Amino acid sequence: MKKIKGTIVYQGSPAAGIYDLRIQAPEIAAAAVPGQFVNVYCRDGSRLLPRPISLCCCDAKTGEIRLVYRAAGAGTKEFSGMKAGEDLELLGPLGNGFPLREAAGKRVFLVGGGIGIPPMLQTARTLQAAPEEMQPAAVTAVLGYRDNTFLADEFAEAAETVLATEDGSAGTKGTVLDAIQERNLRADVIFACGPKPMLRALKNYAAEADIACWISLEERMACGIGACLACVCETAGVDAHSHVHNARVCKDGPVFAAEDVVL
Repeated sequence: MKKIKGTIVYQGSPAAGIYDLRIQAPEIAAAAVPGQFVNVYCRDGSRLLPRPISLCCCDAKTGEIRLVYRAAGAGTKEFSGMKAGEDLELLGPLGNGFPLREAAGKRVFLVGGGIGIPPMLQTARTLQAAPEEMQPAAVTAVLGYRDNTFLADEFAEAAETVLATEDGSAGTKGTVLDAIQERNLRADVIFACGPKPMLRALKNYAAEADIACWISLEERMACGIGACLACVCETAGVDAHSHVHNARVCKDGPVFAAEDVVL
């Protein structure tokens, strides 16, 4: 990981409250793997802590990273007002990513819910472009939305894509599990990111169906490097760092084997 100054090359808004930010950051783009995140620093000195945002896409050739985020608090609202040509301080890439080798030769679900959808796009594209010995047998993206289906068209270019919406405006009316069950879909491996209720349901579904499952947790973070212990989650086993039943989401995660964490 490295703290750098990146230059914004584009910012748009594909849906209400959702922003698509693209930044020239070659060192991060070259080093990142699907499932990692960056810390983005505010200019306002009263906001001391950086904001962690998942990497939606990285292009090592162009040196560009892409962050698709929701403007929810003061920090992300500050970012949403920035324009091309402005600079941002970033630290990354941070955390660990999805174990893509586990997908080799297998049927894979990439499940995203809400603002947990963006990091699954890079995961889908990386699996699509993987060397032959790492290629999965099939990849299905299962995406859950409230209403506006941002990024769905881009997912459709990288994988079979199935949608679920709370209001029934697209795909299955209901949850991602409703969509899986409605279509009688099957997988050997699940990679997922989204709200905790969705991850809890997927963990239980995977355990019952004997499916290997890795989940990316969303937690409030402070330092982003594992020093402050502000983002610990409860674990099934004893953590080697703190010697208790917890792990640091920013450092030990954000991706965990589902059976290793308590949701």
